[in-house]
Amino acid sequence: MTSQKSIRVAVAGIFLATFGTSAFAQTRELPDFTRLVEEQGPAVVNISTTQATRRSAANPQIPQLPGIEGEDVLEFFRRFVPRSPEAPREQRSLGSGFIVSNDGYILTNAHVVEGAEEINVRLTDKREYKAKVIGADRRTDIALIKIDAVSLPSIKVGNPNQLKVGEWVVAIGSPFGFDNTVTAGIVSAKGRSLPQENFVPFIQADVAINPGNSGGPLFNMKGEVVGINSQIYSRTGGFMGLSFAIPIDVALDIQKQLRDRGRVARGRIGVVIQEVTRDIATSFGLDRPRGALVNSVEKGGPAEKAGVEPLDIIVKFDGKGVEASGDLPRLVGSTRPGVHASMEVMRKGSLKTLTLTVGELQEDRIAARDSVRGAPKPAPVAANRLGIVLAELTLEQKSDLKLSNGLMVADVRPEARAEVRRGDVLVTLVHKGRHTELKSIDQFNSLLAGMDKDSVFTLQVRRGESSALVTISGLPDSKG
Repeated sequence: MTSQKSIRVAVAGIFLATFGTSAFAQTRELPDFTRLVEEQGPAVVNISTTQATRRSAANPQIPQLPGIEGEDVLEFFRRFVPRSPEAPREQRSLGSGFIVSNDGYILTNAHVVEGAEEINVRLTDKREYKAKVIGADRRTDIALIKIDAVSLPSIKVGNPNQLKVGEWVVAIGSPFGFDNTVTAGIVSAKGRSLPQENFVPFIQADVAINPGNSGGPLFNMKGEVVGINSQIYSRTGGFMGLSFAIPIDVALDIQKQLRDRGRVARGRIGVVIQEVTRDIATSFGLDRPRGALVNSVEKGGPAEKAGVEPLDIIVKFDGKGVEASGDLPRLVGSTRPGVHASMEVMRKGSLKTLTLTVGELQEDRIAARDSVRGAPKPAPVAANRLGIVLAELTLEQKSDLKLSNGLMVADVRPEARAEVRRGDVLVTLVHKGRHTELKSIDQFNSLLAGMDKDSVFTLQVRRGESSALVTISGLPDSKG
């Protein structure tokens, strides 16, 4: 025993000599959430809803992800609204919310109250109220509801832009109906983009979130709300360490519009964009991957009127930088329709500043056709260095496609290096920042012949009524 004690003392002495007494203090210090919960907990409410039974073929909690089916459907971003499958005529849902003003306005998730025939709100002191929906926005999953009460406790609003990755955060809600459950964790990441969620830069945390937490607040250590808990990523339906919250500044902007007008107005400029990968950045001569690459421009839309062209790279919108393509929908969507905004684009190696009038985003449109239909089959020629067979467009095809130039893909060999399809039209080739309109097969083959095997270039491809960009990295040593 004496020897073991001596060893422990010796180890402690070495630790102190190496790290100092502050290291021991740090190992003992853990955050104390008691005051935060006592002060802010009463502003968090339990929400229960009743609604007519819906068709059981589709689960409204599961956003549909492209290409996900069979066993893979277990891997998705879940909304967390537990429902009772046994009820033959009605379903009950549970969620959370928080009071934003002492006269009864409450923020929650849109999916918590969607389709509800009756909404009940229960406070921490067990008082219960019927609530009405002031407005809901499915795109951001924000809903504003109201109860007939006064002198209510309300939350303090924080600044999510000041959050730091690694900072402690706290969630309060009603997982599985357990009122005022407190969980804690850290901020894992900021500005996350999720599938089919283009207008929200989510806060990712490892705070334990489960069904029933939807719509509840995410607090910083000052007791300020910085987000609304909305989704989790899960293979099982339960918490797996990945939760996502809507930043409170986004939610409050939506809330103000819902309160003032009952609906949300979003900006749009009429472009189809894609991410700038490292290979695309190399093709376009950029110093690094950044911006949003314009695939196509809507005819008669705000962007076309401002002079935006396909293959432009949007690097700044209304004075704010566009580092990733996902930044642009959020920046444009948060701009009020009718506002005059400036936009910086990189075009053929030069920076241009354009001014446009932001339009208004309408309901989702049906996607355009995926391929060219009814176009005459071109006479094939030998495969080129990419392993594809091309044909020059006839005058009739140019007229039908409304193109002045381009080469049609007649066949794609198994060893092809380009992800193109039969019927695609290659319009432009971009290499080292230079844009070349494709007008003949000889011209295209000459361009390929002038590239070494490590070359990276991008093809602008017309596919039906839409446009796509295909980047090729590396070429075989010889044609064939």
